[in-house]
Amino acid sequence: MAADTLLLELGAEELPPTALDALSDAFAAGIEKGLLEAEIAFDRVIAYATPRRLAVRVENLADKQPDREVEKRGPALAAAFKEGVPTKAAEGFARSCGVSVDELIHLETDKGTWLGYRERQSGESVQALLPALLRKTLTSLPVPKNMRWGASRIEFSRPVHWLVALYGSDVIAAEALGLEASRTTYGHRFHAPNALQLAHADDYLDTLENAYVLADRTQRRERIREQVLAEAEVVDATAVIDEDLLVEVSGLVEWPVALTGSFDERFLKVPAECLISSMKANQKYFHLLDNDGALKPLFITISNIESADPQQVISGNEKVIRPRLADAVFFYDTDRKQRLAARIPQLENVVFQKELGSLADKVRRSTAIATFIAQQIGGDTGHAQRAVALAKCDLVTEMVLEFPELQGIMGRYYAEQDGEPDEVAQALEEQYLPRFATDVIPQSQAGMALALADRLDTLVGIFAIGQRPTGAKDPFALRRASIGVLNILVKGELNLDLHELLSVTAEQHRELASDELVGEVLTYMLDRFRAWGQDEGITAEMYLAVRARPVTKPLDFARRLRAVKAFCQREEAKALAAANKRVSNILAKQEHDGSTAVDSALLQEDAERALFDAVSKSQRDVAPLFATGDYQQALDSLATLRAPVDRFFDDVMVMANDSAIRHNRLALLASLQALFLEVADISLLPQ
Repeated sequence: MAADTLLLELGAEELPPTALDALSDAFAAGIEKGLLEAEIAFDRVIAYATPRRLAVRVENLADKQPDREVEKRGPALAAAFKEGVPTKAAEGFARSCGVSVDELIHLETDKGTWLGYRERQSGESVQALLPALLRKTLTSLPVPKNMRWGASRIEFSRPVHWLVALYGSDVIAAEALGLEASRTTYGHRFHAPNALQLAHADDYLDTLENAYVLADRTQRRERIREQVLAEAEVVDATAVIDEDLLVEVSGLVEWPVALTGSFDERFLKVPAECLISSMKANQKYFHLLDNDGALKPLFITISNIESADPQQVISGNEKVIRPRLADAVFFYDTDRKQRLAARIPQLENVVFQKELGSLADKVRRSTAIATFIAQQIGGDTGHAQRAVALAKCDLVTEMVLEFPELQGIMGRYYAEQDGEPDEVAQALEEQYLPRFATDVIPQSQAGMALALADRLDTLVGIFAIGQRPTGAKDPFALRRASIGVLNILVKGELNLDLHELLSVTAEQHRELASDELVGEVLTYMLDRFRAWGQDEGITAEMYLAVRARPVTKPLDFARRLRAVKAFCQREEAKALAAANKRVSNILAKQEHDGSTAVDSALLQEDAERALFDAVSKSQRDVAPLFATGDYQQALDSLATLRAPVDRFFDDVMVMANDSAIRHNRLALLASLQALFLEVADISLLPQ
């Protein structure tokens, strides 16, 4: 069976840069899925994309499907013949197969014998299969927003202009989105605007690169990175390459050329974050830092042309950035005319959530919660209360209204300029930490109190109005808020009771709170430990073993999880997990009253005496470890129980005829179980 390279390319007006990767990946995935379903062999599928094209290359693609033997089943033999004469059912089946009844075969199955027909079908060719597959894939791409153009009824993300479909050197006769496939592609819009004829699918990348197009998005991305770093080195600076910005910029150019421009140093009086946000959001520039980490009055832009006079391109960019930075200066100067605290009344007019009131209402609730938390962690309650009062004030400043990503950051700057205590100013920025699971947590006590109070108020409030997140929808980011709370409590080593925190929070929502509210939110938040622990290698079984215990302090919960994970690495773990499972089953079956009081006088067998002695010793050894939360060392100590436990089950009949002895042995097992339950229900671990 012959094989060759398949090339598919759709040419269009400039596609949305932030959607380019998703469209490209979906195009490749759709073609790959279709080829797999059609059982056409190939080596690999490669996606290419530039602002003006989506392309897929399939290497070593077979020219057809493999031949297949197809078996058809007709009527049951009993219904196919009457007294040896074919019935209409048999004759009809034969006609549908294009043969006579004599050419049919008998198929033996578990349900009897049937008439059948077996034939060898030739596989369809790539030329025959690809047109439909191409149309299906293109029409199912995840286009963010479709548009129409001209008088056409065709819809796509942007107007489409050309379609390439080559199998080796042959054009596939395909049509999609109103375009007829050909071997014609186009290079760079300005450097090589004329049509290019592809002699073979393998010529694609070289042909385009000679026409000033880097079709490989990874290659283009790395070319930009290399150029930016090289430009920074020339001006003795460090380039800050934001990966999201790099992806977006690579989706804006086909032939990247990095150029360094400058701006007036007077703009540096504005906080660096403001200038950086303006350069990134509006102009897609990379910023530069000096050796001390301070912003330099320089930027790097990525041009889409190789200009004969690059200084003209630089000058044009410098003219464009000047008014943008001037806007940042204006916003900054305007905001500073009013103290941050003077904006507190404005929060009355900003809705947090229709049923939960304004931001001012949220601040009032959060103040009580943060005060309680500050008291619990030994923080300054005055600083915590002031931080809560000012926390949302920067949301109504000109700078944050223009650049929402600066919330908290501008609050800190404005608070510092107003002479607020350092911890209060720091807390205003820290309230949004951690932003993601692996992010840092607030370092100040006021910041911790504010960050926790803000998230807890949102969680309890949204649950109280019945807007609990679902698997598909979480508009208030409650999952992220929950994991943020867990991270602050665990990483900050705050041994606070989550049930108590939620109860204090629910008190602030007393008009909406139901009796079940705290329990519902507590369950939801503790369930997030399943996702929280994945980064630490915590399995579902480990999580469930701890979750089975009534633990409501996240720091304690995390310590137990880590202890159970370490315990599972021990060779005794599986045997002791199995033993605990056996104990649980015995106690449940016998409806044991839970008593752990063992009468040593009733111990008859050497094995049960040995277990009693081992359990008693362990109780003394691990009691101080449990008291200090050193669960890992406690489980290490309990691992020594494996030998006496195994011996007990080998030598002792638990269900003795004498009821007193039987009850005593059940109490011994209950005392064994209780030791492990001080940490987790290890019967739920793999055995």
